[in-house]
Amino acid sequence: MIGASASLETLGPALLDRLPAAVQKPSYNRTALTPGMAHLGVGAFHRCHQAEYTDDLLSLRFDRWGVVGINIRPPSLADTLGRQGGLYTRLIREDQRMEARVIGSIVKVVDSQSSAAPALDVLSSPEIELVTMTVTEKGYCHIPSSGELDLDHPDIVHDLASPETPRSVPGILAKALELRRAAHGRPLTLLSCDNIPANGVILANVVQAFAKRRGNGLADWISANAAFPSAMVDRIAPAVTQADLDSVEQRFGYRDAAVVGGEPFRQWVIEQKFAGRMPRWDLVGASFVDDVTPYEHLKMRVLNGAQTTLATLGVLAGLEHTFDAIADPLLADFVRRMLVEETLPTLTPVPGILPHAYVEQSLDRLRNTAIRHRNHQIATDGSQKIVQRLLNPIRDRLSQGESIALLSVPVAGWMAYLIQASARFGKRWPVSDPYAGKVAGIADATGHDAKALAAGILALDTIFDPGLAANEAFRTAVTSALDGLLSNDPMAAVRHSLQHGEAARLKLPAQSALSVSAVNSRQGEAR
Repeated sequence: MIGASASLETLGPALLDRLPAAVQKPSYNRTALTPGMAHLGVGAFHRCHQAEYTDDLLSLRFDRWGVVGINIRPPSLADTLGRQGGLYTRLIREDQRMEARVIGSIVKVVDSQSSAAPALDVLSSPEIELVTMTVTEKGYCHIPSSGELDLDHPDIVHDLASPETPRSVPGILAKALELRRAAHGRPLTLLSCDNIPANGVILANVVQAFAKRRGNGLADWISANAAFPSAMVDRIAPAVTQADLDSVEQRFGYRDAAVVGGEPFRQWVIEQKFAGRMPRWDLVGASFVDDVTPYEHLKMRVLNGAQTTLATLGVLAGLEHTFDAIADPLLADFVRRMLVEETLPTLTPVPGILPHAYVEQSLDRLRNTAIRHRNHQIATDGSQKIVQRLLNPIRDRLSQGESIALLSVPVAGWMAYLIQASARFGKRWPVSDPYAGKVAGIADATGHDAKALAAGILALDTIFDPGLAANEAFRTAVTSALDGLLSNDPMAAVRHSLQHGEAARLKLPAQSALSVSAVNSRQGEAR
């Protein structure tokens, strides 16, 4: 161990050569690394995913691909990554196993919370050829039901009135592109790594819509000089805890204020649509493809759909973590049957992936007891997630005339989760969701009337497409599930939905029933 426990050294460039042998460190000459890309939103996920891929690539094929990390929202980076020269420890955990590695791909960090100027200086620099981002779904200032720019969003209203001092992601990116056009005209690839369907299309939509409002030909220049590829990213990386920080001190003998932890599994699928040079991440496990859509639908509807379902239903059941929820026999049975019977039939084939094996792999990942992903954390910003995870597969099922007995339950679960945070329902827990106030207002005005509650929430047309909200089968299923989930025995509603789903399956034509039976038998083979 390095130093005495009372005076542990902090991770930084000077410590790299003296790290314990158990901690993997960058194999390239980090002092020669120069910036070539920027990343917006340097949270745990980026440090556990894209920055690690880049570190792998630099070890394999060294190039000018150092990352400048930028945060335009809290937390600040100066006292963590900044103080450590961009270095941090990435822990991979699986049950009792832990592997440590110091990642060196971030060469500089920039705090731009109080002013956009520092971020704009980086993003408009000619040395930056690529911008990646993990700013969460709500960072795009879009309308979830349509994907269009939300012109009523307070930050968009501000940025259109004061475009020189933007504070939203679309406003900052549009201004950065405007500065690039004026200064040097070099092209830029902007790569979204957030869990939004067709995230590149959404990013292009909001930036272009903002630029069109600005006028001055900027939108046309962006069309000719910027690319917005879509991407699918996957690795479970929960919020860092004090126990994570302590584990590095105790096991390896140094301090690190920027520790991140995640599961062993990782995946990155990127659309081949670039404005210029791109890092060859495909050499270290990423995939460059012509169409990301089948991959993102599979991941969002299966893995992310399972996470959202287990999170809200888990909270209603009094369970703290995802692994607690998946360990519950009723919830495990429910989520598997929901995915196999109702979600998988909405998906198109994905090259090289067996869908039923993917379901089992996803559920196995969620059982990892070392990944202490709190249900409340996963439920954060649920209004920005349920469209792609639940409502889109529901719409597909209804268009095929098929049952939504199971998929409707987590939609009602999201409603119940926010409803019970309202004053009239006792503020059972604090929630973080852009629509929490609106749902609380509906709940406070309505009280314990499931039909009125569901009707009020379904009227939120920025989440629920009016055509879907008006569908009688959908309204009935959600209202029934909500009534049960708001009762003294919320899990009775889950049990009831399984019985309903079984009844619906038994009414299927013989060929369809055989298909479901075959699916269930193949689950064992996939494992």
